[in-house]
Amino acid sequence: MTAQIGPVMIDVEGTALTQEDRELLQHPLVGGLIFFARNFEDRDQLQQLVAEIRSERPEILLAVDQEGGRVQRFKDTFTRIPSMQALSARADEARLRDVGWLLAAELRAVGVDFSFAPVLDADEDFCRIVGDRSFAGDPLAVASKARPFMAGMHEAGMATTGKHFPGHGQVLEDSHEELPIDRRSLEQVLATDCTPFTECIRAGELDAVMPAHIRFEQVDEQNVGFSRYWLREILRARLGFDGVIFSDDLTMEGAGAVGGYAERIHAALGAGCDMGIVCNNRAGALETLDALGDFKPDPQSSARLEKMRGGGAIGSWADVEKMRRWHETREWLASWV
Repeated sequence: MTAQIGPVMIDVEGTALTQEDRELLQHPLVGGLIFFARNFEDRDQLQQLVAEIRSERPEILLAVDQEGGRVQRFKDTFTRIPSMQALSARADEARLRDVGWLLAAELRAVGVDFSFAPVLDADEDFCRIVGDRSFAGDPLAVASKARPFMAGMHEAGMATTGKHFPGHGQVLEDSHEELPIDRRSLEQVLATDCTPFTECIRAGELDAVMPAHIRFEQVDEQNVGFSRYWLREILRARLGFDGVIFSDDLTMEGAGAVGGYAERIHAALGAGCDMGIVCNNRAGALETLDALGDFKPDPQSSARLEKMRGGGAIGSWADVEKMRRWHETREWLASWV
């Protein structure tokens, strides 16, 4: 019987595992690990780190924010990918598909299961945290650009994650620093910013969603990531989404309105998240795990999370380097990035 996947995603300190990292990885409620730039020196080192982690917990899900542009944790020999806004201005549907494939293929070649990508927020340059991470300012344009990109990721054996549901582009504030308030009605949001999520769900390209740490005060008093109404009634029931729901980082200031780490993880899982992310704060991660006590992972959540495991035929970087598609896409990007 396959072990159930725990509901907490953590991080590790550096480019190799410390003894404390190893002990934390053994916690049965740790089901995922997210990498950051501090965990990366070069490709060989990263693959060694992945091997170390797998030796401790073979079944753990490994993730990274590898969007392109200003959010690309792995560089060096990894292809430098432009922001989605810059890419969408130059790329047709075929190129978008190829770049999505390349991003995913390189990560799968080093053993990473998935990237938290793409951003489905609609924005041009209004929101401090989104901006050029978005494909476009128009929600319909975001949907049309994101779908082929996500199809390319699937071709490389990688699940997709759309963020930040139902849309972060119409608030100025950065939810890492404060809790943004959006005063629009539910129907206004569903008819505009939520459109990329709705369209990608309908197209079958969206495997996971990360909700925003935003409070839509006309809709629910809780921010989206802690709201049963947003996650269960709107995302699941009304929009028909049956994939994974990841919380956004529970160490962000936008998550602080519900209380400490104990309150945050219980609120996130209670609202409908399958996994809570706690990173860049080891004390917070330990407090979160302690707060869950003898929590039993939900078999349905575990089954959904299992689908985020990387697949496909790409077994190594050498496999990627033999592929004409990789060379041609890499050369096209290098010609203008």
